[in-house]
Amino acid sequence: MARFHGFGDRTADQYPMGTTAPTGKFGRMFPALRPFIPSEESLVELGAAMTDGTNDDPAGDNIKVPAGYTYLGQFIDHDITLDTTALQEKQVDPLAIFNFRTPVLELDSLYGLGPSVQPYLYQLDGGFAPQEKFAIGETNSEPGRGDGTIKASLPNDLPRVASGLAIIGDPRNDENLIVAQLHLAFLKFHNKVVEGLKNGTLLRRSPLRKSVFEEARDTVIWHYQWIVLHDFLRRILDAEQLDRVLDKGRKFYRFEQEPFIPVEFSVAAYRLGHSMIRSIYDYNRVFTPKPGGVTPATLQLLFSFTGKSGSPSDPFPVPIPSDWIIDWRRFFELDETVPAQASRKLDPFLVDPLKNLPNVPGPNSLATRNLLRGRSLGLPTGQSIARRMRLQPLKPEQIATGPDGAVAKKHGFDRETPLWYYILKEAEIQGEGLRLGQVGSRIIAEVFVGLLEGDSGSFLAINRDWTPFLPSAEPDTFTMADLLRFVGDLSPIDEPVNRD
Repeated sequence: MARFHGFGDRTADQYPMGTTAPTGKFGRMFPALRPFIPSEESLVELGAAMTDGTNDDPAGDNIKVPAGYTYLGQFIDHDITLDTTALQEKQVDPLAIFNFRTPVLELDSLYGLGPSVQPYLYQLDGGFAPQEKFAIGETNSEPGRGDGTIKASLPNDLPRVASGLAIIGDPRNDENLIVAQLHLAFLKFHNKVVEGLKNGTLLRRSPLRKSVFEEARDTVIWHYQWIVLHDFLRRILDAEQLDRVLDKGRKFYRFEQEPFIPVEFSVAAYRLGHSMIRSIYDYNRVFTPKPGGVTPATLQLLFSFTGKSGSPSDPFPVPIPSDWIIDWRRFFELDETVPAQASRKLDPFLVDPLKNLPNVPGPNSLATRNLLRGRSLGLPTGQSIARRMRLQPLKPEQIATGPDGAVAKKHGFDRETPLWYYILKEAEIQGEGLRLGQVGSRIIAEVFVGLLEGDSGSFLAINRDWTPFLPSAEPDTFTMADLLRFVGDLSPIDEPVNRD
C-alpha cells in the first residue's frame, strides 16, 4: 500500500509506517487443498507438447485482444510481484517467499520511492532539486538495422546511465522492448498530467492538500487502476466471473490485514500471458513482416535492444535506435487505417522461441519451467479448485484432446491436472481461446479486486462510484488506447518532421 513508500500516503489518511512494517508475502488462496506433486519427467514431457509450431498462423490469433495487452499484462505483473526464489529449489513454502513489490496497483515500479528519495528518476531544476516530471531518455544516434531514414535522436527511450542500464523503478521493465516502451508511455502519461495541472487544462481537485506531483500521481494511478479492472481484465476474463466478484464480493481470496499474492495466481492463473506471445511482431513501418519492411521484430530482436537483456556484442544495443521507437497503432485499437495485430489465443500452446530460452539455467522451455514451478510450490490440481469453487471441472475427455492432451492422458493429467495447464486448457475449451474459463477467471478476478479493496488509496476502496475524467473516446471510462491518445506520441517515426 502507499504508506509503505518513502513519499507518503496518497490520501493523507494515515501517517507512514516504520521501516520494519511488512509489505506482504506470497501465500495460498486454497491452503486446505492437497498439493499435486507429479514426477518431474512427466511435466517435462507435457511442457514439450505445449509448443505452437505454426509460425504465427492467423488461425491461432485472438482477434478479441490486441497484441499490446500481452505486455500490459507483464507491466501490471511487475507492479505487484517480485519473487527472487530460485527455480531449482525442490519444495518451496510460499509463506517464506518475500514479495519485494507491494501487492497493490500503485505503480511503484514507475514512481519508485518518490522524488525525495530517488531524485534520479525525475527531472531536476537548475540545481539538484527534483521536479514533478519524470526524466526521459534520448534515442541512439545510429540506425538499428533499419532503413536509415529515421531522424537520429528523439525523446523516446528510457533514461539510462552510461552503461546502458535504464534508470527506472523496476529494471525488469527493460527486459524487452515492448514493455520498455510501455514504461516510457506511462512516464510520459504522468508528465502530460503534470503539464495539464500546471497550465490549467486539467482541473486541480485538491490544490490545498496536494502538491502538483501528488495530484498528478493520484490521477495517473486511479486511471491506471481503471484500465486494469475495466479494460485489461474485461478483455481476458469470463465477464460473469468478474461481475460476480464485483457485485457479490470475494469468496476465496481473503486476508486479515494486508493483501498478499496467492501462488495459485502468480504461478498459474496469471501466467496466461505466456500463451498470448507472438513469435514476430508488426512493430513499426521499418520492422514489419509487411511488404516494404526491413525485417519483422522477432522476440530475439525485442530482447536485444534493451539494457537488461541486450548483448554487449550487439552493435547498437542501447539507447534504442530511433527506428525502434514503437508504433502503438499496431498494438492497440487507435487508428482504423492501421489495424492492431492480435495476440495469440489463450490455449496450452506457446510459440516456438519460448521452448529454448537463452541465458537461463535449464530447463530452457518456458512451459516446462512453469510446470516445474507449480510443482515446487505444491499447487493443487485444477479439478480440486473447480470443485472448491462449486464449478463443474473439465471432463477427462476434454483435457485429452489434441497432441498436448494425449501426453496429459498418458500421465493421468486428464483426471488430475497441473493448475497452469488446466487453466490454459479451460481457456481453450470454455473460452474458445478468446478468454479464460471459469477457474482461471475467478482466481484472477478475486485477486485483482482484492488488491484494490485492500489498498486504502485505491478508487475501489475510497469511491466505488468514481469514473475517469481524463479525455477518452467514451465518457466516464478510460482505456489503454485513451491513455496513448492523451500522451499523443503514437508513432513518432511516421511524423514528417522526424524523417531525414
